[in-house]
Amino acid sequence: MVMAAPVPLRRRWALMVVVLFAVVAAAVAQDYNDGGGDDEEDEKKKPQYKAQESCNGVFLSYTFMERTKEYPHLKNATAQPYAFKATATVLNTMTQDLKAWQMFVGFQHKEILVSVGGAVLLDGSDLPANVSGGVTFAGYPMADLLNSIDTAGEESLIESKIEITGTQFGVKSPGKPMPKTIKLTNPAGFRCPAPTRKDSVMYVCCVKDPKFKAKKANSTRYVARQKADLTFAYDVLQANANSYMAQVTIDNWSPISRLDNWNLTWEWKRGEFIYSMKGAYTLLKEGPACVYSPAAGYYKDLDFTPVYNCEKRPVIVDLPPEREKDKDVGNVPFCCKNGTLLPPTMDPSKSKAMFQMQVFKMPPDLNRTALYPPQSWKISGKLNPQYTCGQPIRVSPQEFPDATGLLSSTPAVASWQVACNITRPKKRASKCCVSFSSFYNDSVVPCNTCACGCGSDTTATCDPDARAMLLPPEALLIPFENRTAKARAWAKIKHWRVPNPMPCSDNCGLSINWHVINNYKSGWSVRMTIFNWQDYTFKDWFAAVTMGDHYSGYENVYSFNGTRMDAPFNNTIFMQGVPGLTYLDAITDGKTPADPRVPGKQQSVISFKRKDAPNINIAKGEGFPKRVYFDGEECALPDRIPKVSSAHRRAGTPSLTQVAMAAALVMVVALVDSLRL
Repeated sequence: MVMAAPVPLRRRWALMVVVLFAVVAAAVAQDYNDGGGDDEEDEKKKPQYKAQESCNGVFLSYTFMERTKEYPHLKNATAQPYAFKATATVLNTMTQDLKAWQMFVGFQHKEILVSVGGAVLLDGSDLPANVSGGVTFAGYPMADLLNSIDTAGEESLIESKIEITGTQFGVKSPGKPMPKTIKLTNPAGFRCPAPTRKDSVMYVCCVKDPKFKAKKANSTRYVARQKADLTFAYDVLQANANSYMAQVTIDNWSPISRLDNWNLTWEWKRGEFIYSMKGAYTLLKEGPACVYSPAAGYYKDLDFTPVYNCEKRPVIVDLPPEREKDKDVGNVPFCCKNGTLLPPTMDPSKSKAMFQMQVFKMPPDLNRTALYPPQSWKISGKLNPQYTCGQPIRVSPQEFPDATGLLSSTPAVASWQVACNITRPKKRASKCCVSFSSFYNDSVVPCNTCACGCGSDTTATCDPDARAMLLPPEALLIPFENRTAKARAWAKIKHWRVPNPMPCSDNCGLSINWHVINNYKSGWSVRMTIFNWQDYTFKDWFAAVTMGDHYSGYENVYSFNGTRMDAPFNNTIFMQGVPGLTYLDAITDGKTPADPRVPGKQQSVISFKRKDAPNINIAKGEGFPKRVYFDGEECALPDRIPKVSSAHRRAGTPSLTQVAMAAALVMVVALVDSLRL
């Protein structure tokens, strides 16, 4: 047996050193792996887009996921509907928080959104919603995105994902129906360059605008309250685990808008229901019906008989004045005005409304701090402006004076604000209209055809696209259905063609005639007449007229109270009824059943001086207003103005015929008034 030679001592030490280094190297490598994760995890943490790595602002992306052909299957590719899914993301890569984020997606393929997750539509539109012109998303339930530094990069706190499902038209495969653009629309001074598109992905990095001058920052972590035409304050006064007491305050800030018999709606997103109310009520009080709601399944021991409303979209209205001091349903400041909100310039005490309600919550929001306001606020009135409202924004808690009269104040548990602004009515969607007439033309330019809309049931016997026929002056004093004979006779006298079928009515419940009475050396004047064709009396009515560049010549309003308005309503005259004439009466029956109905009416002469507007040319139509408002609603103007007839080529020298016609119209008005007495 051969024995192995012994290993020299020097070689043994060298071998031990090599083994020791190997063990240390392995341990160090293991430490690095434990601290930083393996290569596969590092790959997962890398940003999806390279541009995201260098973005110091807000990174937006839109990814088209998939689509399938919907019924009906058509040969016309542009009319073919497709169901599509997409995902949008909003990532805060700044060092500060992003408050109340808003992302605009410029849809351009007649998209109709069916469902949206992780956000809501900023304008409060109900789903399904036509967003073919683009739409702005607002964060819900996470409206604010925190910064990465304060959250250790927690994605759920710094990023919001919007899951989009809907229908779009056209764009044959393999084309991708991408939006035109995406951008951040926060009013905090962000600049968004043109987005980058790669196949089915679009992204952009929006950065702070260095030229934007931000207002002095408040010391709180909340967004500053916004200025708007009308605002809602949603203040939580008391909070329990499963319910809370909220106070809703409506403020009208616009000097030319109002609301009459306002109806307020919103959408509960988390299964809440209204248990009780004071200062207002829901149109549907469905306590017994609530026993079939999901809320009844959770609150098994709760008596639902007194419950006010379990609807997802309740309709809330104001109480009448006689319930103001009612201990059960009233007794709330600024309540109970029958839904009337006047401009603050008329009466500040009547420009605010308030009500309170107890709201019950549903799982998983059963703790004191789980508070979410309703979304998609909408408000409307009798004959009032159209408002577009944003989504609720968290603001600093509202402070209320101490109820016992002490100098201290008590803050709300939480507060939100909803800002609403007036939008101009769309074509054929107004609620009032204007007709033009003048001393230099014996025909009246009436309100436009279908100025306030035309339903399918009204267009069966008339032409909704035909231009309104010129009328004799006396035709303005009778309802549209009684004007046909006068319109035909006037066209025959003037040798005009009579369309067949005849143009449809303007369908407006209120109309205003602006008649230029005269034009003399030192000035000119007009007569403004308001006609009420509804079975509704307007209380504390007002009107406003924007005159344009020649407003400086305005002198006086004689039968109304008239005042000049300041910015932003420059060149505008504000008018309201004088004491004793603040009511615009409803339409009444004629003296006999065969006589046409008689509209409620108010009128006044308005004078202008040529000294302050020497260049005005009445004959060219510069005596007509640019905009006319009644009770805040912008009225539809005619599509033309009266032209100077051959008998009146010389402006400023009224003929005997003109004077006689003006006198005749005044006599007709006086006669109608006498018949009503």
